[in-house]
Amino acid sequence: MIASAVDDSLPDAQKFHPRAPIARRVVLADFRSYAALDLKPQAKLVALSGDNGAGKTNLLEALSLFAQGRGLRRADLSDMAREGGAGGFAISLELEGEAGGPVQMGVGLERIEGGAQRKFRLDREPIGSARAFADHIRIVWLTPAMDGLFTGPAGDRRRFLDRLVLAVDSEHGARVNGLERALRNRNRLLDERFSERIWLDAAEREIAELAIAVASARRETVERLAALIAVSRDESSPFPWAEIALDGEIDRLVADNPALAAEERYRALLRDNRGRDAAAGRALIGPQASDLTVRHGPKTCEARRASTGEQKALLVGLVLAHARLVAAMSGMAPLILLDEIAAHFDPARRRALFDALDALGGQIWMTGADSALFDDLVGRADIFAVDHGRVSSLSRPEGA
Repeated sequence: MIASAVDDSLPDAQKFHPRAPIARRVVLADFRSYAALDLKPQAKLVALSGDNGAGKTNLLEALSLFAQGRGLRRADLSDMAREGGAGGFAISLELEGEAGGPVQMGVGLERIEGGAQRKFRLDREPIGSARAFADHIRIVWLTPAMDGLFTGPAGDRRRFLDRLVLAVDSEHGARVNGLERALRNRNRLLDERFSERIWLDAAEREIAELAIAVASARRETVERLAALIAVSRDESSPFPWAEIALDGEIDRLVADNPALAAEERYRALLRDNRGRDAAAGRALIGPQASDLTVRHGPKTCEARRASTGEQKALLVGLVLAHARLVAAMSGMAPLILLDEIAAHFDPARRRALFDALDALGGQIWMTGADSALFDDLVGRADIFAVDHGRVSSLSRPEGA
């Protein structure tokens, strides 16, 4: 289901050297706080410093829109258009490091009669969606909003997991969206007291096919990530390794049965639980009820029971491991976006983080309120000051 650029031997996968597309030019027009921006980074490590509200996260969000979905803030597109602008926006990204030469990608919101329409371009030619960008770039991010991942609701962890899967399987988003639509359709049919059984049978057949595909993709990604963590864990690392697993009735169903048998059994569960689901207003069994369980490996405890600092370090370690998996499976080192990452760690752990990020091979974009947080990167990174829609260079890499 998930196309792999390497075989299943993860130690061999670690020796794999993926290509590393680098953003060499980012152009914004009427996006958030930016009336216009033309930024040309030269380094693999890019640091953005500035006061809270200066526009650092806005720049990361612009880059995140080249992944499928709604970006790292999960905001409505209309909210991204600059106040006082024409109501739309445009983002252009030029990548180097591709075998065929530089690639230009564009995302925007265009005003049309009666509303607005999202636009995508690849080498200045219109394309239908961001899915085509996955052939040229993969994007991973970590934001402060994710700090409560281990203690928050299961829905937050499912969204996190689906982003992990989507980074290695560009079809996963379409399956998840299709499942959500199919479940809503069944809820509507269950709510109609006189719905004919033939319609419910058809709806549940569609749900079962999509649900098993979604659950299988999640399971494959979790198993691959767990295996990679197991063979690469370092007890001395300041970013502890995680034990991860899926917890849900449908996950056990997928683990214990071939796909067709799992679909048949899940259809039977849906049929047998129509009354209960109708009373609840939703399907109580399925991928929409699964959870991602995470344990702090070195401490052998549930992640939610670790200290706040331990949880942050554990989350960073999990994101770093996922970035390595993306590189191994897609053949591309991902672009990594880390919002307000440096302030959480002491100087020694910050240096360890910068070294770990540099070793990943891809381009890393980081933000922090104080430029001093990035002092250890002077001479090896692009360090920019961000000030309410304006970006100026503080330090360039040596030789630039």
